[in-house]
Amino acid sequence: MEVTDAEWTRIRKGLRFGQVLEGTVVRVPRRGAIGIFVDIGLRVGGFVDVLLLPVRSESWPVEGTVTDFEVWWADSRKQVRLKPSDPRYVRADIADYIECMRPRWRSEIGCAVPDPGLRVLRGVGKTRLRPP
Repeated sequence: MEVTDAEWTRIRKGLRFGQVLEGTVVRVPRRGAIGIFVDIGLRVGGFVDVLLLPVRSESWPVEGTVTDFEVWWADSRKQVRLKPSDPRYVRADIADYIECMRPRWRSEIGCAVPDPGLRVLRGVGKTRLRPP
């Protein structure tokens, strides 16, 4: 289902990092290679990147699995990027991965997902937003 830019902006404004959404895995296109598509009950779909999932694809949730996911990111792709809440469905070293890739994740939880037209700048001890 295609949504307009205005509708996507409205949906995105209602999202918060770490917000938990129940979802159903609807497609696993290339197990072990891409990630999984999730129906999260919005007019846009959800997606979990392969980098957040277990290394062994046999441990990935299968199509039809209903579980909780956290909002990880949302940008101009009109898709909500997700992280599984259930530890069975995330990579074993998720804490290390978050520390390396999203070191400010804990402080971002509960914050609004920024407009994709803004760029995040990392300063000493601060995260500032400014237009590109």
